[in-house]
Amino acid sequence: MFDPKNQWSQAMFKDPQYYVQGVLDHNRLMLARTITLIESTLPAHQEMARTIIDSLLPSTGNSIRIGITGVPGAGKSTYIESFGTMLTELGHRVAVLAIDPSSTRSGGSILGDKTRMEKLAVNEKAFIRPSPSSGTLGGVARKTRETMLACEAAGFDVVIVETVGVGQSETTVASMVDFFLVLMIAGAGDELQGIKKGVLEVADAIVINKADGDNILRAQLAQKEYQAALHLLMPSSSNWSPPVLTCSALDMTGIDKVWETIIEHRAALTASRELAEKRKNQALDWMVYLLDEGLRGWFYNDPRVKAALPLLKKEVEKEKISPTAAASTLLAYLQKKSGVE
Repeated sequence: MFDPKNQWSQAMFKDPQYYVQGVLDHNRLMLARTITLIESTLPAHQEMARTIIDSLLPSTGNSIRIGITGVPGAGKSTYIESFGTMLTELGHRVAVLAIDPSSTRSGGSILGDKTRMEKLAVNEKAFIRPSPSSGTLGGVARKTRETMLACEAAGFDVVIVETVGVGQSETTVASMVDFFLVLMIAGAGDELQGIKKGVLEVADAIVINKADGDNILRAQLAQKEYQAALHLLMPSSSNWSPPVLTCSALDMTGIDKVWETIIEHRAALTASRELAEKRKNQALDWMVYLLDEGLRGWFYNDPRVKAALPLLKKEVEKEKISPTAAASTLLAYLQKKSGVE
């Protein structure tokens, strides 16, 4: 047991290999601590997290990565709990990475996913990790990709990423998973206005939840409407046509059909080698994103930029200097810093 006053314990927790072995041994506590390191903004923690993830890479990539988004009131939490419970009963180990809205002051998570999914939270074959979005990309946690790799190395063969369903989060999650599921409901007005066209374009399936009781007929009508809408859009894959399904997470009906659809999708993309190519492109896209983010941080943290930026903004506002000239002045600081003439 870790004792903060014990020097051996302190040294142990500074050794990346200790985390690596703990994750590979399927130790849930060590997985949680590893994810905490991944999410940390401290430079020392970031460096250690990179070392850990690099060591875990050979043990990753074996899971089915599923992204789930939905309109407000679609019952995402109930659906994920029912879906995850069904998968564990089938023998799967399920990790749920639930991206929470962040507190504007602390940046912390303000929703408790373990209270929203009480049954799944105590399931020994499931792991739920609430993750604050910190305002990144409209609600998607910056470190979700690395967290997903850690969960795969810990033996979870199904990883579900839930989005907050606002801003760019849906399309960002779609760019990091194998299968992107859009959860909808019927009887809530004009269904086609309930979600952006861009989200429908990246959806691998649309699932209409709450198809139970008096709502069954409305769900079937909404199903036809979405099927017609999807015919007007260019599918994101030439090897897959997104279906529209109905289910009731509350009654646990139709959820098995969703899983069958995910398996069919995986088989189709694996046979055409599209899945392997998709994951390669996702990794390259993420590298480019991190480069862009790193350069922005490097730029805005430069002392000369920090000092000059407020003054130049005022000059631009007063039209004493053009935006182009102001930007060139600031960029020149970094050119000098990097030795570029």
